[in-house]
Formats: sequence, structure tokens, C-alpha cells
Amino acid sequence: MEMVPGRFDSEWFLREYWQKKPLLIRNPWKAWENPMEPDELAGLACEDGVESRLVTQASDNWELEHGPLPEPRFGQLGKKPWTLLVQAVDHLVPEVAALLEPFRFIPNWRVDDVMVSYAVDGGGVGPHFDQYDVFLVQGLGQRRWQLGGLCDDATELLPHDDLRLLAGFEPAEEWVLEPGDILYVPPRFAHNGVAVGDDCMTYSIGFRAPSRRELVGGWAESLLAELDDDDRYADPDLPAQDNPGEITPEALDRLHAMVAEKMLNRAAFARWFAQYSTTPKNPEFDWRPEEPIGIDYLRRCLAEGVPLLRNPASRFSFVRELGSLLLFVDGQCLPCTGDAAKFAELISAHDRLTVDPAMSASEPVLELIVELYNMGSIAFDLED
Repeated sequence: MEMVPGRFDSEWFLREYWQKKPLLIRNPWKAWENPMEPDELAGLACEDGVESRLVTQASDNWELEHGPLPEPRFGQLGKKPWTLLVQAVDHLVPEVAALLEPFRFIPNWRVDDVMVSYAVDGGGVGPHFDQYDVFLVQGLGQRRWQLGGLCDDATELLPHDDLRLLAGFEPAEEWVLEPGDILYVPPRFAHNGVAVGDDCMTYSIGFRAPSRRELVGGWAESLLAELDDDDRYADPDLPAQDNPGEITPEALDRLHAMVAEKMLNRAAFARWFAQYSTTPKNPEFDWRPEEPIGIDYLRRCLAEGVPLLRNPASRFSFVRELGSLLLFVDGQCLPCTGDAAKFAELISAHDRLTVDPAMSASEPVLELIVELYNMGSIAFDLED
């Protein structure tokens, strides 16, 4: 899916709107096509291992059901408004994954997934706010979006066990989105979307923003796993104290240094965060090929110019370290140098890549491709 040059300027957007204020973008695509059919989405919601939710509304009574949903459920919904939401559809449907390509000016590690929703007339999930950035792409039908002000932890919510609905939503702006239109909503902005007519499909491209709590907790937990219990406080130069009840500044300095030395190790933190941020969203899925790739088959495919495809469910990022490059894929660290490092940069930037003949003659590159292929993180586009 491509945008018309000039209809969306990514540098201007980042400078003026990203994490600052909402933006409505009227159909910027060269030729918009809805990436999937409603029946296909309903089928995914019935599958084990796929995260799905069904939100129904009767007057002011909102109900939430978690999937997998039994197939007969959709025929039992009657005329009350309802919305079906399915997470990480980009991991399962290549046409939905293609929606991410125009937004690759945002770093890979920030991308979460593409959630797809289907709603009948009047359906929605209620006025709410999110803690992350989202591009709301209208795929099919119409949806009325209302935007309010900024929210925070003190914003009053309606009492509900499952849904975080705003108690006093006051819309400041309102638009009806047609197929291909995009609404960008920054974190913490109140918003409410309601389907106008049946067959309303919306693609929510969401971005991750780790909380300080997540970072501190995750980093500390990873350090604990590596620390030796024999690495203890020592004070061989301990002087006599006038008052044994005092924890002296010298002791506190030494204790604090024991913690800070590990916590403030930037290189170790970089490795941990890259591993943490590339861990698969759904690790229970096994994407490895039934048969490991052989080097002869690999050489033949590359020689014939068969493109490589990144698995949409895989996360690719890299960190530069002392002249080398550490490629992180699905939570694994793959050190790279020379041609392999150049290939790592390319495959991290492109969902689809035809390998240069000179690069495909490099043994380190071939070894890296074999490893990524056998991890299930890349495959060959044999339909090309």
C-alpha cells in the first residue's frame, strides 16, 4: 500500500504533530483497497491463540467478551450495537502487514501491532484514552470520530470491570472518516469512534511506549538473574564509629556504588533493551520451517534473485557497539561485522529485500540468512 507523494510529509508530521496533537489525513493512498474482508476477521476471532474481544452495548450497559469466540456467537447478537476487535492481525495477514510500510519512518522498536475492528451501525468501544500513539485507518464503511482533551491518571472513569470508559467525555472536534482516511491520535487524548452504518472496519496501527516502571522492573530483573550471591558488601578499612546506630555517608556511598555500577552500565542496558523490545508479541507461535534450509538451496534462490520476506510477526532492531553491530531478532542477539552487518541494516529497514549478488557471495551473510530463516524470522518470496 503506497501513499501519493506530497500528501503526507513524514518529517513535517514528526516535527508538528507526533506526540503533540491529533491530525486528520484525508485519503493519502494511491489506490486504497480494504486489506481484508469482515468474514476473514470473524474467522480469526474464532481461532485459539488469536487475541480478540467482542464489545456489545445496550443503552449505557457495556459488555466485553474475550475470544476465541464460538462461530454461532455472531448470529446471536441481534440488533444492538457491537464491535469485534482482533489484535496483531498484521502477524497473520500479509495484506494488513503491508499497512505498516508507509509508517516505517518511526523506529521498529516502537511498533506494536495492527489491531482490526469491525462494527455494525452505532458500534464502538466507548469514549476512552490510550497511553500510546495510534494511526486509525478507515478500511471499509464510515466511522465518526470525536476528540476531546488530554487525560491523565486523575481523569474520572465509569465503573466497569473490563473497559476504561471516560465518565465525562466532552468532544472538541468531530469528523466522519471515509475509506482510506487516517486519524492520528497522540497518547492520552480522549477519543470516541462510532460506526456510521454497517460494515465499518478500522485498522489501528499502535505504537509501544514502555513505562518507567516496566523499564526499571525489567532491567532490574535481568540483572538479578546474572548477579552472584557471593558478590557482597565489604569494608576492610572500617573505622571505629562514635555511634553504632549511624549508617555513615561512606557506607552509603559504597552501597550505592554497588547498585549503580550495575544499573548504570549503558552497554549492558542497550543489549537488554534491544532483546526485551524485540521479544515476540505472541511467543507461543512457532514460525520455524518444517525443514531447515540447506546452503545449496539458499545459494540457488539468491542467484535467481528470489526476494527475502521478513516475517511480519518478527521484530528486527540493531544496536551499534564498538565498531560492530548487534542484530536483535525475536529476542535473540546476533553479532555481525563486515558484509553481515550491512545485510543486517538492510533487512532491518525493509520488509522485502532482494540480496545484492556481491553480498550473497559473502559467507557471513549466507550464515546469517540461514540462521534467520531457520528461526522463522525470514522466508523466500517464492510467489514473486
